[in-house]
Amino acid sequence: MTRIEQFVKDQAELHGRQRKSLMPILQAVVKSERYLSEEAMVAIAEELDLSSADVFGTASFYTFLDTIPRGTNIIRVCKTITCHMKGKDEIISTLEDQLKVKLGGTTNDNRFSLLQANCLGWCHKGPVMLVNDEVHTEVTPERAVEVVREYLKKTP
Repeated sequence: MTRIEQFVKDQAELHGRQRKSLMPILQAVVKSERYLSEEAMVAIAEELDLSSADVFGTASFYTFLDTIPRGTNIIRVCKTITCHMKGKDEIISTLEDQLKVKLGGTTNDNRFSLLQANCLGWCHKGPVMLVNDEVHTEVTPERAVEVVREYLKKTP
């Protein structure tokens, strides 16, 4: 049994083996592995007696369940109309320039991935940027650069 298969088995022991256990197990794998590999999704399907297509379909539907490897730090910029009107495009452009990566990509050193999110739930404080689990509100391009620099100091 591989390490990921054992991890999935342990999660199934914790959350159960019903269809309703799928999301908590997917989330646990993403938290542990930083993304859902094909191997992990197959292991989940087998453990929960679901089709691989059902597991992949669920995983690929949700923005925060990455099915491709991402950087150590995942930057998500909210793309709702509120954040758009408050300058999210300028923030994304600034981050692309600073990180030398296009939206949707990961830096060459794998330290950052730059993505958009449909809504981060902070419309009254937009534009909003999420780095890993840390919310940054009322972000300006200058503040976005400062945030990235703070993460550069934290992450080797």
